[in-house]
Amino acid sequence: MSRALRFALLLVAGLAGLTWAAAVVVQNQTRAWFEKDLDLRARLAVAAARGELLSHWEREPARLWKVLGDLAQDERILGAAVCTPEGVIVARTDEFPEAITGEALVARIAADGIDAGRGTWSSDEELPGGAVHLNAVPLLDEAARPLGHVVLVHDLSFVARRDARTRQFLLIAFAVLSLGASVLTVVASRMSWRSWSDELRRLLRGDPGRREFRPILQDVRELVDRLLEHEGRAWTPERLRETLRHQLDGEKVLVLANREPYVHERELSAGIRVMHPASGLVTALEPILRACGGTWVAHGSGSADRETADKKGRLAVPPGEGAYTLRRVWLSREEEQGYYYGFSNEGLWPLCHIAHARPTFRSQDWEQYRAVNEKFVAALLEEVDGDDPIVLVQDYHFALAPALIKRRLPRATVIMFWHIPWPNAELFGICPYRDELLEGMLGASILGFHTQFHCNNFLDAVDRFLEARLDREAHAVVHGGRATLVRPYPISIEWPMRQLAEVPTAEAARAQVREEHELAPGVQLGVGVDRLDYTKGIEERLLAVERLFERHPRFLGKFTFVQLAAPSRTTIERYRQLNESVEGVARRIQERFARPGWTPLVLRREHHEPPTVFRYLRAADLVYVSSLHDGMNLVAKEFVAARDDERGVLVLSQFTGAARELTEALIVNPYHLDEAADALARALEMPAGEQAARLRSMRSYLAEFNVYAWAGHMLLDAARLRRQTRLATHLAAQLTPGPRAEAALPR
Repeated sequence: MSRALRFALLLVAGLAGLTWAAAVVVQNQTRAWFEKDLDLRARLAVAAARGELLSHWEREPARLWKVLGDLAQDERILGAAVCTPEGVIVARTDEFPEAITGEALVARIAADGIDAGRGTWSSDEELPGGAVHLNAVPLLDEAARPLGHVVLVHDLSFVARRDARTRQFLLIAFAVLSLGASVLTVVASRMSWRSWSDELRRLLRGDPGRREFRPILQDVRELVDRLLEHEGRAWTPERLRETLRHQLDGEKVLVLANREPYVHERELSAGIRVMHPASGLVTALEPILRACGGTWVAHGSGSADRETADKKGRLAVPPGEGAYTLRRVWLSREEEQGYYYGFSNEGLWPLCHIAHARPTFRSQDWEQYRAVNEKFVAALLEEVDGDDPIVLVQDYHFALAPALIKRRLPRATVIMFWHIPWPNAELFGICPYRDELLEGMLGASILGFHTQFHCNNFLDAVDRFLEARLDREAHAVVHGGRATLVRPYPISIEWPMRQLAEVPTAEAARAQVREEHELAPGVQLGVGVDRLDYTKGIEERLLAVERLFERHPRFLGKFTFVQLAAPSRTTIERYRQLNESVEGVARRIQERFARPGWTPLVLRREHHEPPTVFRYLRAADLVYVSSLHDGMNLVAKEFVAARDDERGVLVLSQFTGAARELTEALIVNPYHLDEAADALARALEMPAGEQAARLRSMRSYLAEFNVYAWAGHMLLDAARLRRQTRLATHLAAQLTPGPRAEAALPR
């Protein structure tokens, strides 16, 4: 609905209200005037006939009807009567309504507190023939003694006729005023719109006299776009599909990620088993592809992946649903070792995480990294069905991919999201291939990080190591004649989470987990869920549990901590060291504090499918996320989503991106073991009401800022960028006559 139409409707509604109020006031005031006039006329008429009425009353009361007949000669008086103070009607005209009795009149006069025979009384009545007005005027003798009342019945039909004419006049006036107001509003709106359109055309043409308005125009565009983004509707799969349909012409999304959402593994006893990787990236992206469709290009790492895909490595997923296509890319052992284990996880991973692991860079790993990036991009291009696709490049495995895609498809909209932290410029300078990585990433149209802090670190790195122009106000980098937006997009989870439908209720999950671990009544349960990675702070987490028992011995025998730890990157020496260290700490805690019938710590080093993970999250009295450095950490958000019973406490490291959003958690420094131990004790003793209040607030936040909002905001920014690019292409074509101009017109 346009603003002019809304204003016109509001104006008409206001005029209608004023007209109604005026009609009520006029009607009430007119009725009051009429009644006052009738009362005065009645008193005057009775006063004029008083002598004759007294004469007949004393001599021949039966002939009073003749005097009453003279009083009733007025066309507005239906009838007249004389009654005694006791309510006996002495005389009446033939037209006097039989429904009006003397007793009823006297009773009404007495009920109104009027001294019978002395006070004047009037009233409106509804009779079968219509509305009438009654006047009872006292009749007094020469000594001022009451003899009775003279009752006059006035016809009020003329009042109704006048009211009807008044309402008719007001309705006509309202219609005229409304029509006039609407016409004036529409005319003014059209004139304003034409003026605004002319001004916009002048701005777009670059009118020299109006250049000072260009910043204002840009601000208005951005404001309108932001308002449309936050129009109050929750982000859902349907809204995400609608955004793609309306903002991006319904195009499907192409995802390039190393990790695949479904892995097929061959097992000797059970045949082929479908597994879900323990990955925050998969948790976030899989609902997006389910909602929007498209293709996910990933490394086929499962032992049965080849035999479950076609010749091109394609298969429809999820199994049995076929919502989108998974395109698997095969890597040799040398490629996987150099690209994944070598450069990605021994080089970039420790470089970006402040977690006390030295990054290792080998030239042969770099060569494999470059070759594999090219291999994946070639596979992705085989899935493209146009020259301007939408591509989501995920994470540090494919830093070179955006520039490679742009080289082949200059009109492609490439969004790269970096799921891990970005280090400060000084630390990033360690990498021997820093310039190539930055140039590859700047091939993206939009480059996303979890937090503004990581965006700032990236801009600082570009500023230090590349010849590029930084627009810090617009959060953009211009390099090689191409602009890249650098924006924070805090990643989230699906809401509501589909996997929770397969998980028992919190009460049932609690009973199952406690039975599995033979927990005695009264023993509280703590849970940790992670890959076995040195950035997750698992060793520090177990040390905090040990410190809890040292500082707060009242929890001995009353608290058990279960750590679910999925093995990860076990071919890398640093990860093997971590495994040994974690096992050593767990063994020491067990030896120090275990008692018959109670174990303080359970370490389960194996892969766990999502239903099992969520069952533990629902059963826990507390969940401790102790990451030493984490871009976001979705386990924390999954715990909040799982607790629809509003019970349990989240203890969260301050070094996670999630700590900036889930502020109602107990935020701790995982390196400060005393602080972490005290937070665990506080969580175990937190009242149920406080637990519910904290979880209710965090759940409300996640419901609004879910993974569909994360993807939606990136896609809306991409849509704006595409419109701006097409407009620039169109204007350039108009300024460049000839055959090339027609080819440059936007589709």
